[in-house]
Amino acid sequence: MVWVPGGTFLMGSDHHYREERPAHRVTVDGFWIDRTPVTNDQFARFVASTHHTTFAEIAPDPAEYPGALSEMLHPGSLVFVKPQGRVDLRDPGNWWSYVLGASWRRPQGPGSMLVGRTTHPVVHVTYADADAFARWLGKELPTEAEWEFAARGGLDGATYAWGEELMPAGHPMANTWQGRFPFENTLADGWEGTSPVASFPPNGYGLYDMIGNVWEWTSDWYRPNHPAEAMKACCIPHNPRGGSLVESLDQSMPEFPIPRKVLKGGSHLCSPNYCQRYRPAARFPEPVDTSTSHVGFRCIVREDERQNVR
Repeated sequence: MVWVPGGTFLMGSDHHYREERPAHRVTVDGFWIDRTPVTNDQFARFVASTHHTTFAEIAPDPAEYPGALSEMLHPGSLVFVKPQGRVDLRDPGNWWSYVLGASWRRPQGPGSMLVGRTTHPVVHVTYADADAFARWLGKELPTEAEWEFAARGGLDGATYAWGEELMPAGHPMANTWQGRFPFENTLADGWEGTSPVASFPPNGYGLYDMIGNVWEWTSDWYRPNHPAEAMKACCIPHNPRGGSLVESLDQSMPEFPIPRKVLKGGSHLCSPNYCQRYRPAARFPEPVDTSTSHVGFRCIVREDERQNVR
């Protein structure tokens, strides 16, 4: 883990997606954070020790998903499937497929394996799976504020975790999508999907893959923007925990009232023409029951909790 000193920073952005507004000052105390996302190898040790079964490996309960097709009520997870050509970018169903049998052990579904991917970030984990891993080690998942502070690496207010250019001198700084998403990837960064952790330069705190590769779970409930009271100059929020369960449910679909947590960091699927969320300020609402081939996590330890770490 890496020690991230506390401080006050500019959280959010007024210049990108609506949910990142308003930009506002926040103070966080210092904490330890995993140098990289949790890898398949690390997660495998957790499963071997605890016999944990991930959400993707359990058949959905029909009572919790009224109206769901019976053929979909089997263990599985969402997998990115690259289309052959241009598709309507307004419909994620054009590239996401619920693949029966897909899980952290079989990232692309039946027939795929973890051979050659032990140092890649673990994927197909829901919030509860990530939280269970963290608790096993006496750790926690970071709040959105803690995560964003760490991702910035000391570059307060910068657009990217490394400065103001997405690809300085044409050099990829993270595992993102180059080309026309979702059908053309030029592989300028060398990777079609996830990459081994620490394949790209660290940020100012020595942290790898805070941007790109996989989205990362945080402990905050999602709300569609930062609270307006955060703009008050008289009271800078200290160690804020965003949102509430009720606010999160307000953002869910009426037919499937599933609460959502905040994801941070973007992934290897973020591109200039579709999802420009390869920035510290970017955020995304993920249902807590959803696992995908591009979402992982990392853990933190706050200073007063170090004695609990395994």
